[in-house]
Amino acid sequence: MTLLEQWRTKAYGDELDVKSREQLWTRYFGIEKGIYEKILKDPSKVYEGTVKSLAEEFGTDTEIMTGFLDGINESLKGYENPLETMDEETQLKIEIDPEKLYYNMVGAKADWLYGLEEWNDILSEERRAELYKENKASGTVRREGKKIYPNDPCPCGSGKKYKKCHGKNA
Repeated sequence: MTLLEQWRTKAYGDELDVKSREQLWTRYFGIEKGIYEKILKDPSKVYEGTVKSLAEEFGTDTEIMTGFLDGINESLKGYENPLETMDEETQLKIEIDPEKLYYNMVGAKADWLYGLEEWNDILSEERRAELYKENKASGTVRREGKKIYPNDPCPCGSGKKYKKCHGKNA
């Protein structure tokens, strides 16, 4: 089983009881916040090394580092690390794209991360507000055209009322 599979099984699967899973996530979130504080102090710094050496550099173990890498992977500058196949000796790179990272933190509803003080020196308040708004709008479903009411003809053209056709299970 790969590191990522082990992490996901433990963090999201049935391996742990509820209390143990809560303890894992509490520990994870505390460490994650510390790692982000360090990264955001110098957002242009590129971190390179094995999973094991990066875990040591950030003061954690490979299990928590794996969870962190899983979370940050889509916020890197133009590449993703090979998480699906990595082991402790896999060479990785962490080079964040600050705007992508902030946007993704908002999407993950991680206010303890997108609310970090370090963002003040990286993105203007206006830009953070724009990214926040963009992220929230990306999940909004907007209905095109006029609303269909139950007694309107079904738009599929069957001749039935909407409530007796495609609206039956709505």
